[in-house]
Amino acid sequence: MIAPILSDEVAAAVAASRPVVALESTIFSHLGLPSPFNREALERCTAAVRGGGAVPAVTAVLDGVVRLGLSDDEHERILGPARKAAERDIAVAVGQRWDVGATTVSASLAIAAAAGVHVFATGGIGGVHRGSEVTGDISADLDAIASHPVITVSAGAKAFLDLPRTLEFLESAGAPVLGWQHDWFPAFYTRSSGLPVPHRVEAADEVARIFAARSRPASGVLLTVPIPLADELDPTELDQVLTDALADCDRAGIVGAAVTPFVLGRIGEATEGRSVPANLALAENNASVAAEVAVAIARS
Repeated sequence: MIAPILSDEVAAAVAASRPVVALESTIFSHLGLPSPFNREALERCTAAVRGGGAVPAVTAVLDGVVRLGLSDDEHERILGPARKAAERDIAVAVGQRWDVGATTVSASLAIAAAAGVHVFATGGIGGVHRGSEVTGDISADLDAIASHPVITVSAGAKAFLDLPRTLEFLESAGAPVLGWQHDWFPAFYTRSSGLPVPHRVEAADEVARIFAARSRPASGVLLTVPIPLADELDPTELDQVLTDALADCDRAGIVGAAVTPFVLGRIGEATEGRSVPANLALAENNASVAAEVAVAIARS
């Protein structure tokens, strides 16, 4: 059973029922954004949470210990080399005493839930991969979103995933999918995937009420927040890049977990680096919205 060690600040906030927002550490490590942008992402996301009146709580496994909330010197550790830790890997990271385990969405949700933190902010979630009917490749993020009592705030999922099946999975799992002041399921770098969200919400208090009214107390909610309009990549350009990259994946036999870094690399090349500022902007925006929601839950 996960028993995270909380930082003094996070422990005090949880004990006093003050707002806390959990953050994953993968995006801040070398596995996420390249240096120095990973540091910028960490600074912008934690500042956005604090600016919204909540306490940021970065998740990680350090020296084999599951952590929720890190000190500044520990932030330095997650900016460097790390091993990726999904929820299934947490026990291994503890048992093998990993130096630095960078937590993914699924691991962060498990850690937040174990500590009684109900809001988690990330960039984008994993989903059902194209061709999953053959490969069975479905991100553990989806089951974690549905099965932990946490609101996941994200910019949807990347467009190279099978987004209709991703939404269908969440529906089948009983996880409400909400659109923050928006009618369409966002596709990370673009504001709309062309797929409608089941339910639109306008304010944090509304999200808090929905979370409180869940029929299954152990279940979660996905709150999708579109990338700010000024930071959106050109949808037409991106569609062509994705089409070409996925075709190259098929020809090269690239499957499973290797698809994501390959396609993201091609996006970075094609957009001449514009994907990095977009990534930073959406992560910061998600953290800001998550803080609003955490504040609303704390006062409800």
